Amino acid sequence: MEVSEASHQIIADLLAARTGQQLTESRRWRVGTALSGVFREHGISNVDQLVCLLANPGQQALAQDVVEALLNNETYFFRDKPTFDQLPEDVLPELAQKRASAKRLSIWSAGCSTGQEVHSIAMMFADQGTRWDGWTIDILGTDISHSAIAAARQGNYSQFEVQRGLGVTEMLRHFDETDKGWQIHENVRAFTRFQQHNVLHDSPSRQKFDLVLCRNVLLYFDPLTRQAAFERLRSALAPDGYLMLGAGETVVGQTETFKPVSKRVSLYQPVQSANANAPLVAFG
Repeated sequence: MEVSEASHQIIADLLAARTGQQLTESRRWRVGTALSGVFREHGISNVDQLVCLLANPGQQALAQDVVEALLNNETYFFRDKPTFDQLPEDVLPELAQKRASAKRLSIWSAGCSTGQEVHSIAMMFADQGTRWDGWTIDILGTDISHSAIAAARQGNYSQFEVQRGLGVTEMLRHFDETDKGWQIHENVRAFTRFQQHNVLHDSPSRQKFDLVLCRNVLLYFDPLTRQAAFERLRSALAPDGYLMLGAGETVVGQTETFKPVSKRVSLYQPVQSANANAPLVAFG
């Protein structure tokens, strides 16, 4: 579907204003396809007509539908498994030693989409139940998409979704097959909670997080916006906590607020400096 330059720019500006994400030229080809559901729901035939409707007063709901349709909600269980394997084998035991007196771990999955990442972490704790007896484990999943958060809270996945990243044994151990799909067990969901949130805004919790996962989110930001996101993530993280990025992401050359952790894949820690308490960039 052809999209005029003017219409493309208006849609790009809307996405950037609402989320900070850039609709780059390399993503332009998918605009028509991504918006096909919005077209059907609102009786729209093309992007130019959509842009005309968005210019009218009172179209906030339509604008939100457009933004959510353009977001990339690609996710699956235990995505980038070598990265995930570090958690139960290395990172979580270390954090457990550091938090032994409080017996509490707080984990934030920023840009959690439909919840597979959060539930993957929760399954790790469920599988090590006796090790975490007496602990408070709080795993917060956030996403800018209202529909993604609603799906994450349901914890119900299709056959296709549960087969992405999970073996049959894991599926049967942590899910029940129902007439509506595969429902994750309550003992896994008990570790989790979800809320709508933009990573460019203030931390979603007053409590500092011990581990923050922000994977494949910053890829869509321009350098200035990415720097602002790193500042937000640093402010939400405990000084001795860890930030986990996606396999294709890094802090090197992107920010001075984090440093790579030696011999650990995609893991970073805050850099303690005199600017650690500097005001954050206002966004949104």
